[in-house]
Amino acid sequence: MRNALIAVLLFSGLSFAQNSDRKLIDPNVDVKNAPANSVYVIPAGTKIPLVLRQSIWTKNAKENDSVYAATNFPVVVDGQMVIPPGTYVQGIVSQVKRAGRVKGRAELLVHFTSLIYPSGYTVLLPGAVDSAPDVDGKVKGKEGTVEGAGGKGKDAGTIAQTGGYGTLIGGLAGQSGKGAAVGGGLGAAAGLAAVLFTRGPDLKIENGTAIDMVLERPVTVDKTRIRVNN
Repeated sequence: MRNALIAVLLFSGLSFAQNSDRKLIDPNVDVKNAPANSVYVIPAGTKIPLVLRQSIWTKNAKENDSVYAATNFPVVVDGQMVIPPGTYVQGIVSQVKRAGRVKGRAELLVHFTSLIYPSGYTVLLPGAVDSAPDVDGKVKGKEGTVEGAGGKGKDAGTIAQTGGYGTLIGGLAGQSGKGAAVGGGLGAAAGLAAVLFTRGPDLKIENGTAIDMVLERPVTVDKTRIRVNN
């Protein structure tokens, strides 16, 4: 009985030691603890050109919706390609704001959260929109909020057009300058009402649009897993 108990204790100790050894040689070591010569560090502020792989529209987008893009130009650090073209980039919609009925423009805030290499190696990151030259609007603020174009010109056109129709109808009906004036006033009022009850233009970023992402902090990648030579 005693010999059997000793054998059980020895077997348990051996199993524990083997499990401990497996933990020590776990290949999925955090790159933060890896030797300096086995990693690349992509500096904060690095701009990474992307192509959007889906459309984003403030009319139907919601917070926490996924955003998909891909790199379209290599990123090089110390003479080595650390992000090849075709690397997938994933993010989320952080904030959506539709244009107001009287003032305010549509806004969209996107944060990029990860790189997915062709090898399947995934790296977490904090990325923001730096520029979007092909978008009808502008990028503002440190977080990279994309603001859509305003609708003032369109609103003025609506008022002018309905006022012109009113003037024409009033002139034909009254056959006088007074009738035309009254008709013009009524038409302008109708145009103003239409503007007040209609939202400004929504912001739509089309699939295939080129945008630039900027890294908000340094990102460390494992040299052996990004397959830079492929």
